[in-house]
Amino acid sequence: MNPDFSFQTILIIGLAREGRAAARWLARHRARVLASDLHAPPQAVRKELENLGVTLIIGPQTPALLTDIDAIVVSPGVPQEIPLLQQARAHRIPITAEPRLFAQGCPAPITGVTGSSGKTTTTTLVARMLEASGFRTWLGGNIGAPLLERLPDITPQDRAVMELSSFQLLYWDATAPWPAAPAPWNDHRGVSPHIAAILNITPNHLDRHPSMAHYTAAKANILAAQTPDDIAILNRDDAMLGTWAAARRVNIAAGAGQSTRSFPIPAQLLTFGFAKPAHGDGTWLENERIFLRRAGETQVILTTADIRLRGRHNLANALAAVAIAGAAGATPEAMCEAMQAFGGVPHRLEEVARVNGVLWINDSIATAPERALAALRSFDAPVILLAGGRDKHLPWDDWAQEAQRRARIVIAFGEAIPIIQRALQNYPADSPLEAVESAADLAAAVKLANELARPGEIVLLSPGGTSFDAYTDFAARGQHFRELVRQEMAAHSPKTSS
Repeated sequence: MNPDFSFQTILIIGLAREGRAAARWLARHRARVLASDLHAPPQAVRKELENLGVTLIIGPQTPALLTDIDAIVVSPGVPQEIPLLQQARAHRIPITAEPRLFAQGCPAPITGVTGSSGKTTTTTLVARMLEASGFRTWLGGNIGAPLLERLPDITPQDRAVMELSSFQLLYWDATAPWPAAPAPWNDHRGVSPHIAAILNITPNHLDRHPSMAHYTAAKANILAAQTPDDIAILNRDDAMLGTWAAARRVNIAAGAGQSTRSFPIPAQLLTFGFAKPAHGDGTWLENERIFLRRAGETQVILTTADIRLRGRHNLANALAAVAIAGAAGATPEAMCEAMQAFGGVPHRLEEVARVNGVLWINDSIATAPERALAALRSFDAPVILLAGGRDKHLPWDDWAQEAQRRARIVIAFGEAIPIIQRALQNYPADSPLEAVESAADLAAAVKLANELARPGEIVLLSPGGTSFDAYTDFAARGQHFRELVRQEMAAHSPKTSS
């Protein structure tokens, strides 16, 4: 990719971390950069960007911003259907995102991981396995710091591992529709990682995607530009992905605002799942051991005793990580070593405290009912479940059935209180669920949980909704939960006199 953007004017939409990284990188490569956000960034950010020659435009994002623009870089938090972007597409102005710019210029092979759940855990595990195998590994995308500005430091011998969300992948189209545009916007080859993994596809983010087909098509972009020299890794236990793997073809039925999409999978194919596959390369679980079959050779990589993470969903993540890291060059010994050392990532079934026989768990990452359902299934002890936040227009029925089987008390908080109350209003007489309480916010929920918890129980924050009704992201919510638990413990700890 040509790193000289002289004589180009680039518009950045959204000044979150990816937008800021793209603005800095483009400005340092001689682009004229305009950066638009509805809200003013912190003063330090404003000063840094202005010192680089970036023009900040704060306020409404109207189509007038498109005058004399050569290309647009969009932050993933910006809805795709705002009028500005609709007008840009109508005028055939190239639209991209920071992770795609990075992928176009990265000299190292890229491993990309997407899915509706398990992305962060699996991506982090893959990076740890590659590091333990001796590769200098760059971890980024939807996790950690944006990688675009690190391009000068990356060599072809390194490994880049990227978690990719559906919002990021919206801009990884298989073919660029702007052949008349200057480089790199006219790249007709499309962009896909050398190793592209899809962990699962279940309803998610339907508050932002107009249909399940639209969401699925965004995920499928990770495969769309692969070649026979690349590697695709799919979950054969997932209903949709298993069908794609068997047919070696992506098929997505039409949905609202989305036409039917179908394309072949030319890449080398690996699958992962719990049962041994009848044929083909991949991973499986047998006699408490994870096997990897690749190029006709089968190896035992690790045992379930090597996995410190809770829950069957984390066994699936381990199966995926072994398939992905093995394809990227990790050794069996390093994969086992990394798995044994891996205690999870923050805000994902994270143990916060164990006080007076009560275990407090932070699973703030559970921003969809399905993720909260997986968390519930990870425990046998009675649960006091803290659920709430902002709904993403997803079904709560399966979650409600599991909550009725696993929880003694559900405490609903935030905007989703009425949704959770409706989902749980009719539970069987023999259900262990004793009550559905409500709390105005997370602080009140933690206080109530501490009053109700009994020794031997688990207080589980696994919201099932996003944090955006009260926090900037799930990490801020999880951090606040940690602080609230510490405050509660301190307030109720026995006091001694001297």
